[in-house]
Amino acid sequence: MKNVLRMVDRDPAAFLLATADEMGAVARENAGRTEAGRRVPQDVIERFREAGLYRVLQPRAFGGYEAGFDVFADVVSRIAKGDGSTGWVFSVCAVHQWLIGLFPVQAQEEVWGDNRDAFAAGSYAPSGKASPVDGGFRMSGAWSFASGCDTSDWLLLGAVFPAADGASPPTPGFFLVPKADYAIDADTWHTAGLAGTGSRTVALDDVFVPAHRVMSFATGGSGAAPGTVTNTNSLYRIPFMACVPTCLVAPALGMAEGALDLYLASTSTRATRGAVAGANNRMAEFATVQMRVAEASANIDAARTVLMRDLGETQRLAEAGQPVTMDIRLRNRRTHAFAVKLLVQAVDLLFYGSGGNALALERPLQRFWRDIHAAGVHISTNWDAVSTMYGQHALGLEPKGQY
Repeated sequence: MKNVLRMVDRDPAAFLLATADEMGAVARENAGRTEAGRRVPQDVIERFREAGLYRVLQPRAFGGYEAGFDVFADVVSRIAKGDGSTGWVFSVCAVHQWLIGLFPVQAQEEVWGDNRDAFAAGSYAPSGKASPVDGGFRMSGAWSFASGCDTSDWLLLGAVFPAADGASPPTPGFFLVPKADYAIDADTWHTAGLAGTGSRTVALDDVFVPAHRVMSFATGGSGAAPGTVTNTNSLYRIPFMACVPTCLVAPALGMAEGALDLYLASTSTRATRGAVAGANNRMAEFATVQMRVAEASANIDAARTVLMRDLGETQRLAEAGQPVTMDIRLRNRRTHAFAVKLLVQAVDLLFYGSGGNALALERPLQRFWRDIHAAGVHISTNWDAVSTMYGQHALGLEPKGQY
């Protein structure tokens, strides 16, 4: 224990990455349970919680590491390298520690005051109905795709909030609710990919949400959210969409890296069976196999490189007190989608070069293939949706999308 504490004090990032490697092995060992149960098992969640990984972006005032989005992305990829669903659930819940850090300190106290290991799942689509009342809003409605909602302590949900004066346009934003305030539809997640994420539908029925647990999207992206008054690390001045979609890219990066490791391990020693002729040839000696390995690894390297470049530059700007301009925010959004596109292509190259054995449900490669395709269709990383937004900006048009 003393050695672990010294490592945390001396180099928190190294501690987090080493711990992530260990938890990636846990994710791999439990991947079958996760997919069969359609959620990450609670005992696995508790091991992540006890390891302290959910604190990677959490404010120091509440026991967090404030480690930065680059460390966060690396931690997530190492977990998702073991299992895509587990990495996805960890990622979207751990990034909310940063987002909760933007809320007024009163909201942060409610989340972490009695339990510094509490975390929130979420669904950002502004669905449901908000009715203004004295001191806040009454909330009702249903929110789908709430990954990890079974295992979380809070929910971070999107909604459109009417203006207090009744005349101004409504404002889209986030709100926080504790576990006691929402219900989960346990039978709404049956999917071909990311099947173990438990991304079920959650519902609220006339729940009061105080004003301090509501924050507009614009405020979250301003670099001057209420939480920055107490959380003074420049990390919390980064505009929301400049870095938060990393929580969707990093799991895909880990899935692709995990798929490559599996492919290399199996193919380096495997001999062909041959339908009619050509049996007992080493697959590693086929030029087409060698080319797939080269291209897939190049895609993965390219995706990691541009993602980390953008995160590093964005964090340096925030540290220097310089603005994260629209050019940079849209460049980052382009990277989020293009990196995932590269990673999907990488796993396709490996899967289609694996033969019929890869189809067996006990083979992890087919799970990575299904999971990364599920990640690729998410609206925040879908190339068709995001690339047009960047193109509009580059051509002098008003971008239509979230940036």
